[in-house]
Amino acid sequence: MIELKFRVSRSEDVMDGHFVPNITMGAPILACVSKGVPGIFMDCHMMVAQPEKWVKDIADAGGALYCFHIEATTDPVSLIHLIHEHKMQAGVAISPDTPSTAISEEVGEFADMLLVMTVYPGRGGQKFIERCVPKVAELRARFPDKDIEVDGGVGPKTIDICANAGSNVIVAGTAIFGAAEPEQVIAGLKATVNTAQAKIASK
Repeated sequence: MIELKFRVSRSEDVMDGHFVPNITMGAPILACVSKGVPGIFMDCHMMVAQPEKWVKDIADAGGALYCFHIEATTDPVSLIHLIHEHKMQAGVAISPDTPSTAISEEVGEFADMLLVMTVYPGRGGQKFIERCVPKVAELRARFPDKDIEVDGGVGPKTIDICANAGSNVIVAGTAIFGAAEPEQVIAGLKATVNTAQAKIASK
């Protein structure tokens, strides 16, 4: 059974104003987070153009997982190897309009995690795009032992469809930080994913 990895509060969105219109934190702020929270696992979602240029800085800042968009590079396999050389796990993300087939067998083999975006990258609080969910199932069928993450509009109303499709890693922002009782939301999301993974493992 694939281990559930629940990384809420440890997922850091890095935007450069080019790949997406917004600009957020960079390596200096991530370094402060790493220093202020010893042992933190920083899952860095790199919504940036030319993601290969950021690898060293993010590694030096304490990044543990470096997830780049396949749309932003022409050589994803070399980039995965570069990330591994800097002692980070490598994630590969696909945006809503990108098919799951954009992740080749070679890319899927070398990557540590595959991310299906269920909103357009760049802004929080967007509506969940349900048509992206079949891509989760397609990737789970092709890569049964990989971590498969869903990011975008995930919350109590959408977690079932994500978990049942095969996602074992979720990013939930608005659903948690906007909740009156976030601990209950987190517990519910965890329980749903664990139940779905148990069913998948028993098939």
